Amino acid sequence: MAKNISLKKTETAKWLIILSIALSACSDGKKPFDATGSFETEETIISAEATGVIRQFDIEEGQILYAGQPIGYIDSTQLFLKKKQLEKQVVALLGKKPDITVQLSALREQLKTAETEKIRISNLVEGNAATTKQLDDINAQIELLKKQIDAQKSQLKISSDGFSRDAEPLQAQIEQLDDRLLRCKLTSPLNGTVIAKYARANELTADGKPLYKIADLSEMILRVYITGDQLPKVKINQKVKVFTDNGNGGYTETEGVITWISSKSEFTPKTIQTKNERANLVYAVKVKVRNEGYLKIGMYGQILIDN
Repeated sequence: MAKNISLKKTETAKWLIILSIALSACSDGKKPFDATGSFETEETIISAEATGVIRQFDIEEGQILYAGQPIGYIDSTQLFLKKKQLEKQVVALLGKKPDITVQLSALREQLKTAETEKIRISNLVEGNAATTKQLDDINAQIELLKKQIDAQKSQLKISSDGFSRDAEPLQAQIEQLDDRLLRCKLTSPLNGTVIAKYARANELTADGKPLYKIADLSEMILRVYITGDQLPKVKINQKVKVFTDNGNGGYTETEGVITWISSKSEFTPKTIQTKNERANLVYAVKVKVRNEGYLKIGMYGQILIDN
């Protein structure tokens, strides 16, 4: 009888221990998350668009930049001197263009005098003080002057247009230099945080050589992986709960939006699950999360999908 009581007490104690462990596991703050992954963002490598010595480069890693913000410049002395040379060539070339108004002024003055003489002779003919031949002669002279003016005007215009055409290639070269000079000015093309810096002031750079890497950290992407049976539960623009470790054994909860779901399955990445679970096929999902400042690239996160 005593032995049976003792066995019952032992059995009761064992179940109490199991229950205690179960309750402890339920109260340790852990949640049955639907998917796990790490945070990432779209990073952009900004490269030089000119060749030369970097004279100024005012950025540091972690610095926040804004689109259009000046951050330095590349030496452009030779480009500037080349532009000045071309501008002087254009001025010298266009200076050879004939002044059509001045060139025709003498003939136009003769025409004006002849037309005045025609009026005088016409009045004399009406008074029988001059012959019609005199009137015909002055009319012929006027027509000749007009043809001479038209011919010289055409010739001068052809000459002037020729000089203008000769200057066009030089003008195009000046425009090219203006573009290259503009590219020597270093400005941030977008808003973001400097992730990495690849160049320093006084270093020689070249067209296409990376200068720095920038990323917009105001919004982060949590890339998680779901199984095939979870796939029907998710869709684009669906809101999900996102959890990250708060450093005190618990989690910080925020909201995210699903922006992309992979159309192809893949094996679970090594950094996400155990060796056995990596053999499973999963689908990648991107969740956009507003960053309040505590989310970092590479940080782990989990999601809960509302059924």
